[in-house]
Amino acid sequence: MADHPETTSSTATRVLGIASLASIVVLVIYAFAVTGPDVRLGETVRIMYVHVPTVSIAYLFMLANAVCSVMFLVKRSSFFDVAAGASGEIGVVLLGLTLVTGMLWGRPTWGAYWVWDARLTTTALLFLMYVGYLTMRTLPGNPNVRAVRAAVVGIVSAALIYPVHMSVEWWSSLHQGRTVFGRATKAAIAGDQETALYIGFLAFLLVASWLAVHRFRVGWLADRAAGVEIDAAVAARRAEHEPAVSSLGQVKP
Repeated sequence: MADHPETTSSTATRVLGIASLASIVVLVIYAFAVTGPDVRLGETVRIMYVHVPTVSIAYLFMLANAVCSVMFLVKRSSFFDVAAGASGEIGVVLLGLTLVTGMLWGRPTWGAYWVWDARLTTTALLFLMYVGYLTMRTLPGNPNVRAVRAAVVGIVSAALIYPVHMSVEWWSSLHQGRTVFGRATKAAIAGDQETALYIGFLAFLLVASWLAVHRFRVGWLADRAAGVEIDAAVAARRAEHEPAVSSLGQVKP
């Protein structure tokens, strides 16, 4: 990613976009044509190929948001502020998709789209905190003060990621245990289903990265445009208060 992008597209982003599209196609084919229904979950297991990767990649981008927020507070560089905003937006989109797919899975499994389960409740809280973060970034006021406040909100929000991830083990929860990574559970999958899940991880990582690069560049260009407008306004205001000089070099009253 260039430090000073002039457009939202490049050869690298086009290659990344093609790879993202190809990986999604492979995921769809593998999920519906190669893998079969689960012996316990039935056809609903296919939702997991989206649900599990999106929440994992959402965590990744939210952590990236926290790191960029810390770097902004240290360096006070607009680069890190824009990068934090871009990663935060992608994290919110992915976590929102996680909630939607979780509700679609919960209806046939639990008989309801939503229950106030520990995992669902904490995930919804995490989602709302990052919505608050994005809202903070759009509030009117001094840009530097707004950026500092948003960075603090981003860092605080990231502190909830671990409790959300561990909520199934810490509290009584209807939600199944971890499907991959960490201690094996009765819900663990293997074979073609596990392969489909890893394809999902790759696909959504590529898509999220492609979106993040473009969102960063849009934010960077918008930030530079706003700076130019401010500079032009300041210059115009100064010109109004400077005495006009005549062609003879005399100051006009």
